[in-house]
Order: sequence, then structure tokens, then C-alpha cells
Amino acid sequence: MNDKENIIEIHGLKKSFDKGRTKALTGVDLEIKEGEFISIMGPSGSGKSTLLNMIGAFDKADEGSITVAGIDLMKEKHLDQFRSQKIGFVFQLHNLIPNLNVLENVEIPMLRTKTTNEEMDKRAMELLELMNFPNLSETVKQNPTRLSGGERQRVAIARALVNHPSIILADEPTGALDSKTTQMILDLLKDIHKKENVTLVMVTHEPDVGAQADRTITVLDGKVVEGKT
Repeated sequence: MNDKENIIEIHGLKKSFDKGRTKALTGVDLEIKEGEFISIMGPSGSGKSTLLNMIGAFDKADEGSITVAGIDLMKEKHLDQFRSQKIGFVFQLHNLIPNLNVLENVEIPMLRTKTTNEEMDKRAMELLELMNFPNLSETVKQNPTRLSGGERQRVAIARALVNHPSIILADEPTGALDSKTTQMILDLLKDIHKKENVTLVMVTHEPDVGAQADRTITVLDGKVVEGKT
């Protein structure tokens, strides 16, 4: 991957909370190439989830520089548009809307686009088919509360992909799953990473999960202290 461009470039990134009393990031330097699968590891409170939030433009850093998919996040004003067009998010607890059915949940990110209802249905169904659901015609009509944890996570992954993002950010995507379902979700993410040619950045505290990435970086006390391929 050495011939590929950096899709994420971070230099001297700092972030504090509680009026500076809690220092979450203390000078992060990180470069991620287009198409890489990166795992970010570190103990609780190390800053790894804060770093993921910075990459996804959920929050703005205090100091430093961060460029993601060609966008300078320290200067960009239209971050909602950046998030909806460039980034797909997968969370530990899925963040699905319980009173919408599976198909409607997958289509949510497309509501801000000019996609027609017919095109939305087609794209959502294509992705749900990739998720290997048995009895898909019935599953799409169900509310997510009726699905297992692994099934809900597959719906969340489909939703993350629906707007053809350049980058998928996954925050502890297997943290609430048993070992068998964890491996199924990881295999799915790795397969999609290749098929959709997306950059995948995953935060995890589980060493066996992190080891399945192309490259693992460790965050400690708000800094990247180790990176290995």
C-alpha cells in the first residue's frame, strides 16, 4: 500500500475537556493510507475513542492539524455534509432507531441526499443482501429490537455503507458480541473493506480483534506510542 495516498493525516492533534482539566489527546501524529484497515488500541481512557471522534468530525480539536479525505477539519464549516458524504459509522450499540424497520434504518443516511425512494430501496437491499441475512424479505420488515446483537450490527454496517463512504469508522463494533458472532462481524467487515475499497479504522480493546487489521496502532495517554504492520 506504500504507493497509495494518505486519506487521513494528523499532526500535533490536541483535545481537552472540562476547561482543559482532562487532556484526552496530547499531540497525536498519524497517517493512514487510502484502503488500509487500521485498528486503534489502548486502555480505557487512553484517548482512542476521542481520536476516532476527531476523524469523524464529531468534535473539533483544540490544536494541531487533521485532514480527512482531502478536507481540512480544522477549517471546514459544513461538517454535516462531510460526515454524510465521506464517513460511515459503526457503533458498539448499533444506534438503530427502534420504531423504524430494518430497511428504513439502513436508508436513514440517504435522506439528506437527492436519492429517490426507489433508488434508496435498491441500494439498501443490495447492502442487506451483502450482509448474508437468511429470510431477508422478512427481516427488512422487522424492527431491530426483534433481531439478535449480531444481526443488528449487520444492519448498522449496511447503514454505514449506504452513501458510498471513503472511510468506515468502527468504535468497538464487536464489544457487545460473543466470540463466534465477533468473528462473523470481523469477516464481514474485512470482506466489505476489500469489495467496497473503503478505508476501515476500528477502535477495539480486544487484542485478538485488533490483530486482524492490516496495521495496529496503540494510543496511550493521548498519544500514538506504537504502530506495527
